[in-house]
Formats: sequence, C-alpha cells, structure tokens
Amino acid sequence: MGKVVLVTGAARQLGGRFVRRIQRDPEVDRVIAVDAIAPGHQLGDADFVRADIRQPAIARVLAEHTVDTVVHLDVSGKALGAGGRTTVKETNVIGTMQLLGACQKSPTVRRLVIKSSTGVYGSAPRDPAVFTETTPPKSLPSGGFAKDAVEVEGYVRGFARRRPDVAVCVLRFANILGPDADSPLADYLSLPVLPTVFGYDPRLQFVHEDDVIDVLRIASHEPRRGTLNSGTFNIAGDGVLLLSQCSRRLGRPTMPVPLPAVTWVGQALRTVGMTDFSPEQIRLLTHGRVVSTVQMRETLGFHPGFTTAETFADFARNQAPGLLPPEMVGKAVDRLAAMPFAGGTGEVPGTGADDTQPTHSAR
Repeated sequence: MGKVVLVTGAARQLGGRFVRRIQRDPEVDRVIAVDAIAPGHQLGDADFVRADIRQPAIARVLAEHTVDTVVHLDVSGKALGAGGRTTVKETNVIGTMQLLGACQKSPTVRRLVIKSSTGVYGSAPRDPAVFTETTPPKSLPSGGFAKDAVEVEGYVRGFARRRPDVAVCVLRFANILGPDADSPLADYLSLPVLPTVFGYDPRLQFVHEDDVIDVLRIASHEPRRGTLNSGTFNIAGDGVLLLSQCSRRLGRPTMPVPLPAVTWVGQALRTVGMTDFSPEQIRLLTHGRVVSTVQMRETLGFHPGFTTAETFADFARNQAPGLLPPEMVGKAVDRLAAMPFAGGTGEVPGTGADDTQPTHSAR
C-alpha cells in the first residue's frame, strides 16, 4: 500500500496547493484534507474531512483512515474567514496539542511535518547577524504568531521524545511570498504607502510559495540518499533585501514614523482593517531577521528555485502599480540619503535607481 497523508489547513491557499500536489506523487495512495471550514478551492481527488483540530475528533480521523504521514499546515499568523486573533491562537496552539495527542496514540503514524516560522528567533537590537537552527534568541517573542510558533515547537519536541519511532521534521519558513501570498507581511507590502520605523532599514528574507510546496514534499517522504529530513530546518531563499529596496521595487513611497508612534499607526491600520500591523511585525520591520540555510542544503538536500530577490520580484509583478514609478522612488530615496542631516556626503550616488548591489548593513 502507498502512503496515506493527512494535511491540516486544507482550506488555506497554501494547504490546498500542497494537497493537490502531493496526491500526484506515485508513492502516495490517499490524501486526507482536513479543515474546520469548507475550502473555496478544488482539492483534486483528496478526501475532504470537515473537522476542527482543536477537538478530540481528529483522533478518529487518524484511526479511520489509517494515516501514516501527518503534514500540519494549520499554523498561521492570519485568521481565515471571520475568525480573529483568539481563534488563530487557539487553532495554532490548542489545535496542535490535540493533533499531537492524536498522533501519539496512533499506532500507524510514522512521519510528522510541522510548518513553523523563523519568527521563533524574534527580532531584537542585539540579534546576531545570522541565526542558525541552534542559536538561542536574544529576546523571545512576547506575543502574536511568533509566540504561537515557539509554543508549537515546544509541544512538538515533547512529542518527539515520547514517540522516538516517528520521524519529525520542523520547517521554519522565512516570510512566504508569491503571486498568491496571503499573510500580514504581504498585506503590509500591498499598502499604497509603507509605514517604516524612522532610522531603521531592516534586512528581510523571503521564500517562494513554489519552494514551500517542494520542501514540504521532501519532508513528507522518505529521505533521499545522502540526506536526512527529520529535525529542524530554516527555509529561505538566497540573499537578503532591505526594506528600502522592497519599497523601490514596488514603487511605493515610505512614511518614516518615530518608533514610539509606530504602535499608534499599527492600531489605526488594524482598526480600519487594512493590515494586521502587529507588535511582532513592527519588531521585524525595525530590526529585521536573517537565518542560515546551510542545513537546508547540506542535510535536508533542498535547493530553492527562487532567491529572496526573485521571490520578491514575482510577488511585485502581481501587485497593483505603486503610486510612483520605481525609478522615481529610488532617486528620491538616494537624494534624501545623500543629504548631510541623514549622514550623507551631499552627493547623489550614480543615478540612484540601482539598488541591486548586495548590502551588509544590519540596520
């Protein structure tokens, strides 16, 4: 018999894509798609089971379908449908606890894949230049999705100790972008004007939606020769982009705001429903975050098809035109940066439109 794969979060865009893709693999016999709400997209030949992972009923689903591989994608920073932050946290944390409890009791489960986030490292002024999978954070996330991910990983480590016979793979994704990106950061980058923290230009990493699907497939199957797909891995595209480079390439002007006032701006944006400008996102847009992907390549054996810059370019192509042409935004930013009060020399470098050179400035 082939593998029986259960995928949570099937109603989300990413979960639906993975369900459609994994069922085409020859070694997969059946795919069980699970979510608390009916998906608005097709799931191919997968069996959809409407179930809330926060409820003990998920254990019956595992038993009835003799599931051997569980891919837990219902860990998200954004509510689906009418749910709010409370619903998201309950699904992320309580739902994961129930799912792990069901997996622990199941004699057939042999592989568990968990979608996590590089947000577990937090964002702080004294962070290292690059986080590895074993680097302890300087400051643990105090709330939001990042804190949820920290709690989820804690429960997963406990499960791995209790069920050493189950191969557990935790994938810490950088910010996921692409044509169909649906995340708080994607919403922020879609604003006509980007609020930024005055005096900071954070480094950001992105991973493409297509690469997310590919690495989930690698994690959900038996490891290929010379690789190991159990453990914890950072997943991100090569390279970094500064937030200022992102704004130029989108053609969206920035609105620098003093750090004490950023929280008020975030509350205003949340109130009008434009984007979830949460405290954790404010810290990311202040201090940035960069992770090492050495283990992703050397141990997991995964090589992304998109760099960070290519991922962002694909996202930008599917966004509405910015208020200004990217070249004009670039020239304006360069002129401001060259002014003496900004620490510049008073000379405008080159044409100001070339922002493709790599930069190692941390903030």
